[in-house]
Amino acid sequence: MTMASSAHAPWQRRSVTAACALLALLPWSPASAATIVVGPGRQAEHFADALRGARDGDTIEVMPGEYRGDVAVLVQKKLTIRGVGPRPVFIADGRSAEGKAIWVVRDGDVTIENIEFRGARVASGNGAGIRFESGRLTVVRCAFFDNEMGLLTSNSGQAELLIEDSDFGVAPRHDGALHHLLYVGRIAGFTLSGSRLRQGYIGHLVKSRARRSRITYNLIVDGSQGQASYEIDLPNGGDATIIGNVIGQGAHAENPVLVAYGAEGNAWPRSALVLAHNTLVNERPAGATFLRVWQERLPARTEVAVLDNLTVGPGLWDAGTRGRFEGNTATTPEALHELCTGPACVDPAKKPRHDPERN
Repeated sequence: MTMASSAHAPWQRRSVTAACALLALLPWSPASAATIVVGPGRQAEHFADALRGARDGDTIEVMPGEYRGDVAVLVQKKLTIRGVGPRPVFIADGRSAEGKAIWVVRDGDVTIENIEFRGARVASGNGAGIRFESGRLTVVRCAFFDNEMGLLTSNSGQAELLIEDSDFGVAPRHDGALHHLLYVGRIAGFTLSGSRLRQGYIGHLVKSRARRSRITYNLIVDGSQGQASYEIDLPNGGDATIIGNVIGQGAHAENPVLVAYGAEGNAWPRSALVLAHNTLVNERPAGATFLRVWQERLPARTEVAVLDNLTVGPGLWDAGTRGRFEGNTATTPEALHELCTGPACVDPAKKPRHDPERN
């Protein structure tokens, strides 16, 4: 046997070392992932048990049913949690993870789909369905009801939160801390789309202190049973885009303002607000302020653009707000109802179909 065949030559050792270093830098491979199923008679009966056995990159599938007191802290760096079939419901039942929430997301890239969270209560009064602390969290088709905070984040300056097609509502009606349905701290970015928020109490429906907030195509309407304060509160300004939403204040609203911007002063180097193509509805008999901007508390060059919105019901734009106000239209509930039910509207079920063989 030659020396070259019995031991690695120097160039071979260098190649092996380089290959190992490259392998360490490559992204995680899907082939190494496992799927853990949670539910009666499955791999894990409780979510917390599945989580203890999950590694980075795994998927946890949760079968339908109620999971009471099944609280947990998610520490994996990459994880997908998915409810299968009818949405599984996690009920706090007097328990919490670290005195914070039903689930605490510590750090990493986590996706949570089709899970419902109910009844979070903690001693500090801000028990959340999910407490998001750092990393990147994606929430899709989830629901948060009767929690002191539906979803609450930390103030991690690098964190990103994305929420799609989810449902928040039914704030608890007891004294103590303000119970916001969705409370986003001073994180890097926040996106809310295709979601519904309703029936708040004293607190706000959406509150975001993020550097960048994108709130698009949602139904943010407190409803007849709601008693929220602001529908959208952006207390520290930031780069905010609010487009294509229906934003509604109920008759029992605690505060006349629907959208508030900059009330607590600036926290970011740049602030700018675009409020466009929304329908803002006020049912409060005493009237409303559809947008209130505290420009004296924001950077001198803060831009405000209020474009092509429809307002319904009694109310005004804040007279002290400076910026571009273009294409906005006001109407009454009666006029809107007439527009939707009058002769100009045709019931598709009664509309005669065109026969291409007949003129």
